[in-house]
Amino acid sequence: MNLPLKPTRLAVAALAALALVTAGALAQSPGRHPISGRQFAGVMGWQGAPWLDREERDIEEAPDLALDALDLLQGQTVADIGAGSGYMTIRMAKRVGAAGRVYGVDIQSQMIDLLRQRLIKEKVTNVVPVLSSVDDPKLPAGAIDLMLLVDVYHEFSEPQKMLRGMRAALKPNGRLVLLEYRKEDPTIPIRLEHKMTTAEAKLEVEAEGFTLSKVDERLPRQHILIFTKS
Repeated sequence: MNLPLKPTRLAVAALAALALVTAGALAQSPGRHPISGRQFAGVMGWQGAPWLDREERDIEEAPDLALDALDLLQGQTVADIGAGSGYMTIRMAKRVGAAGRVYGVDIQSQMIDLLRQRLIKEKVTNVVPVLSSVDDPKLPAGAIDLMLLVDVYHEFSEPQKMLRGMRAALKPNGRLVLLEYRKEDPTIPIRLEHKMTTAEAKLEVEAEGFTLSKVDERLPRQHILIFTKS
C-alpha cells in the first residue's frame, strides 16, 4: 500500500478507509509461495478504494508513463487484473479505442460495482467488468493480447493457479505485465510484503510457462516486468 509523501485531504480520507481494511476486511491467512518462499500480502478490501484514486498517485506511480512502456494499440483486447475502481482500466480503454476491449477483473463484487459506476459516469463503453475468483481470472481462452497487474500479483493467495488461468487466456504472443514496487529499494515507503524483487517475480512467473522478456525501470518506484508466453 502506497504512503503519500505529504498528507492531503484525499489522503486522510483514504487512510481512514484503509484502517477499516486492516481491521479485517477480506482477512486471509498469510501464505508463502512454495518456490520462492515469499510471503503473500493481504488483499486490500474495497473500503480502501479512495486510496486507489488519491491525488498523489499520478506523481508516485506515473500511470501514463507506465502505459507508454506497453505500446498498446488501437483495437487490442487487454485485461486489467485487480482493476479495483478502474484507475488504470479507464486509461487502457482510451489507448485501445472503440475497436478494442478491456476486461476489468477483480475478486470483489463491491469493486466491480464501483468500476461499473465509473464507466457510466465517464461514458466508457469498451470495458467488460469481470468478477473473478482467487484462483481463476474468469477470462475467455486465447483472447487477450496483454494483461496488466498493477501492485496486485504480490497479493495473490493462489498465484500458481492464477498464472495458469491467465496464461490460458492470453493469445500465443500475449504479454503479462507486472508493476511491482521495488523491494530492492528500502527507501520506498511500502511495507515489505507489498514489494517484490525482479528475481522473485522471475522465479515464480517463469515456473508457470512464461519468460521474462523485458525489465523496464522508467517509473519512480515500480518495476515494469514484461513476460511472454513460453
